[in-house]
Amino acid sequence: MKIRIQRNSVRFRLSKTDVEQLGTIGYLEEETAFGTSKFYYSVKQDPSGETLSAEFANGMITMFVPTAFTKDWAANNVVGIDANVPFDGQETLYLLVEKDFKCLDNVAEDQSDNYENPSKTC
Repeated sequence: MKIRIQRNSVRFRLSKTDVEQLGTIGYLEEETAFGTSKFYYSVKQDPSGETLSAEFANGMITMFVPTAFTKDWAANNVVGIDANVPFDGQETLYLLVEKDFKCLDNVAEDQSDNYENPSKTC
């Protein structure tokens, strides 16, 4: 699982194994160590949810994904789901969770568990 944050935008990219685990177990969590501190990020099924939502608490970003979306996600061609979540009256937080595709450029990271890229360029 990868996370990308820019201003009021949070995007999670999930490998094949991540998508399958989210659909069956309902939860993923990873961490990044910063010396003695850690930053955590997770994705969790939301049985009552109809759209994406998120929270930041105790050093962890958790994105909640509707359970109905995750159940068949590993077997279908849907790339992802997104939402604009309003807060503070005028601002929104853009959320996106999507399948992670293999990059067609020469990239040093292991991409063996990523989805085949349907595009010709990255």
